Amino acid sequence: MTDGLTRPIESSLAEADWLRHGPVARLLAVLDRDGEEARVVGGAVRNGLLGLAPGDIDVATTSVPAETERRALAAGFHVVPTGVEHGTVTVIVNGTPFEVTTLREDVETFGRHARVRFGRDWRADALRRDFTINGMSADRAGRVYDDVGGRDDLAARRVRFIGEPAARIAEDYLRILRFFRFHASYGAGAPDAEAVRACIAARSGLDLLSRERVRAELLKLLVAPGAVDTVAVMAEAGLLSRVLAGVPLVASFARMCRIEREQQREPDAIRRLAALAVLVEEDAARLRERLRLSNSESERLVSMARWRVVRTATDESSARIMLYREGADRFVDRVLLAWARAGDDDAARWSALAGLPARWPIPVFPLRAADLMRHGVEKGPRLGAALRAAEEEWLAAGCPDDPAQLEAIAVAAARVERQQGR
Repeated sequence: MTDGLTRPIESSLAEADWLRHGPVARLLAVLDRDGEEARVVGGAVRNGLLGLAPGDIDVATTSVPAETERRALAAGFHVVPTGVEHGTVTVIVNGTPFEVTTLREDVETFGRHARVRFGRDWRADALRRDFTINGMSADRAGRVYDDVGGRDDLAARRVRFIGEPAARIAEDYLRILRFFRFHASYGAGAPDAEAVRACIAARSGLDLLSRERVRAELLKLLVAPGAVDTVAVMAEAGLLSRVLAGVPLVASFARMCRIEREQQREPDAIRRLAALAVLVEEDAARLRERLRLSNSESERLVSMARWRVVRTATDESSARIMLYREGADRFVDRVLLAWARAGDDDAARWSALAGLPARWPIPVFPLRAADLMRHGVEKGPRLGAALRAAEEEWLAAGCPDDPAQLEAIAVAAARVERQQGR
């Protein structure tokens, strides 16, 4: 767990600087007056009580969208009608966007979508949210309102659905992944048993979700503080194999998380995904489609799928050649994945390999086409071949920068190409 999750829970947000000053304070001053009420809701309240940065700040209000927009424009704010049919407008204050949503109740739900009606009942609005720790609100004085038991659950590091878990999941099947992501982020101990049973029972609903939404939740989950234990629970419950369309490599994932921590590296979602689900390049291709990964994310997975080549770096010299050819980022990715696959064997060697980019900056090949042309190699395909041969010789010699050695390498490469060109 992070330091923030071991602190006592704050009694209010009265001392929260982000609530008292700046853009959100300006917004609340406009909306929270003249017969209407506005509060910060959801994750910002949860994080504030934990002493963490608020993250994205959402606001709820008793005013209908048209009145919210009128007040915001009158105050000189920019307004974007992002979801007016569901009561949401985005208000931009000093360059900071805030989603402002009118209090509402679900009349009917259709998976992720719902038919809603607007209201003025804060408790009814809280009851339609997903988890108790996300169901609290705070006014601009910092008073926290909790109609769902969120404060007690937050203090106990417990993630629970508001109301019946099965009913809340049926409203949006992404809540299966969100439940485990929030447990990994804010929970302690075993996840709520009733919620886990409901997630397992509704697992087929995961197939109905857009791949982009699944990707976003999964990648957040993989870098959460409690990801190792949570991933193990999900694998045992059969949920991960449904998401990944493959067998999860839980032990390898756990080792990757430990290696990152011991190496003092930031948690990396794509590297952890590779440890969890990529053995060969076909796995990377499957995940690209399954999770709708970006080109750069997919390319990293393909590169890490070649982790076995790291085993050929038996000494510092061969490791430097590999680093030169692959670049620092891909080299480190492969080393850490190979290390996670190898287990605890030869940790000192793996650690030294992972640290190579820090102690050996990748040099730039110093020879150019003109250096070989001076020795009789003509422009064309043979010049390119001569340069490649010279680069290989330079790498084998340890990447020297001595002018005499470089001249000798150029002369030798030129001689070979002239002879082959006859």
